[in-house]
Amino acid sequence: MVMRWFAVPALLVAFTGSVWAADCPSLLQGSLPKLHAKESIDLCQRFAGKPLVVVNTASFCGFAPQFKGLEELYQRYKDQELEVLGVPSNDFKQESKDAAQTAKVCYVNYGVTFTMIEPQKVRGADAVHLFRVLAEQSSAPKWNFYKYVVDRQGNVIANFSSLTKPDNPEFIEAVEKALASKP
Repeated sequence: MVMRWFAVPALLVAFTGSVWAADCPSLLQGSLPKLHAKESIDLCQRFAGKPLVVVNTASFCGFAPQFKGLEELYQRYKDQELEVLGVPSNDFKQESKDAAQTAKVCYVNYGVTFTMIEPQKVRGADAVHLFRVLAEQSSAPKWNFYKYVVDRQGNVIANFSSLTKPDNPEFIEAVEKALASKP
């Protein structure tokens, strides 16, 4: 009889875990390593139900000063659950091969506090799952600092070129639409 009571919590955990995984949008399936850390981020656990801005970044790109604007955006809206996810990539040959250098640019040079991932592939067949789904829902990044605004259900509601700065009124409007979306 005692053995049965131990089985019930295990079944509940297994059941709720599978239901939770089924509710996770395709975009957020999987995990990615956090920049210059020993931990990985479970994308669904961290971002499900939250509005999200995803940006492919590069430390040595001329658009790197946009880190400052992205951080300002994050600070402005984080109390409304906005998340910003920076994904460094060397797909356009402007990212360091050294994650410590990438971290220095993000955290020291620009004061980034939003989530940053270790450099990843963001284009083509080798792109990480997150960027394959972003491309399916909109388009693949055409250059560094390509921005995606994702609603609380994990759907891309807008994407913006590298030329669009984080304080652009159309970009802000898309972010506010994502903030207003229902989980």
